[in-house]
Amino acid sequence: MVERNQPASGIRNKAVALEGRLRECRNVVTLGVKTNFSDYSEQEVQLIRGATRIYYPTDFYADLFDAIGKDTFPSYHTYKCVQDKIKQTALFELLGIPHPSTRVFYGNRQKKNITRFFQYPFVGKIPRGSAMGRGVFLIQNDEDLQRYLQGQHPAYIQKYLPHDRDMRIVVIGDRVVHAYWRINPPEDFRSNVAVGGRISLKALPEQALELAMHTARSSGWDDVGIDVCEYQGSYMVLEANMKYGKEGFQAAGIDYTAMMEKMIEDGKI
Repeated sequence: MVERNQPASGIRNKAVALEGRLRECRNVVTLGVKTNFSDYSEQEVQLIRGATRIYYPTDFYADLFDAIGKDTFPSYHTYKCVQDKIKQTALFELLGIPHPSTRVFYGNRQKKNITRFFQYPFVGKIPRGSAMGRGVFLIQNDEDLQRYLQGQHPAYIQKYLPHDRDMRIVVIGDRVVHAYWRINPPEDFRSNVAVGGRISLKALPEQALELAMHTARSSGWDDVGIDVCEYQGSYMVLEANMKYGKEGFQAAGIDYTAMMEKMIEDGKI
């Protein structure tokens, strides 16, 4: 939030953000997110109206800024797919992006047909609002399936691709800024750091990096962590994470805040 006694000249040349992602950046003023626009002060309103671009506007304001033609970072298209695996899958299929065979089942009648399309084991996910490996289940039998179906959500079912690691490839702006391996913890099919996955900084295959960059560009995403795995000699996109963690940057000794400051200064984002 802008300090009420801070002179306008002190913030005039700074980038304007709403969410707190860039709060530590010296060249950014963060205003906070207020769904009642009238709660912003007159000074804050003028900053928002006068900014060429608004950083991290949230999905609520990204829609509104797009409607009036104001640029945002991340892009409006990035926000449209935040934590929505159903939209992501439809987009991958539309674009021909290689990904595991996936199908969404709505309602009890459709859900009864899941085992007609998938053989055990397969993966079931909570399709909207889940992250960090939560809401992802390895379904190995009828009992597992019934337990998963108790959740009041569409059934998002994906072919299980056995692997002991995958790749997190972070695209910001129009380039890959960081990429690393995520190695599964013992006795867990998930590689997320939040559930015990281990980070490895061993070099990633160029083909995987190219696939992630192609996916981001084709989808209109400019701030995203794309998860890629190798399966039977081919690379596949598992999903995209717009709310990715910073653990991989820390492991590599990358100062995320300094990197973002520089990208803003250089006009890269």
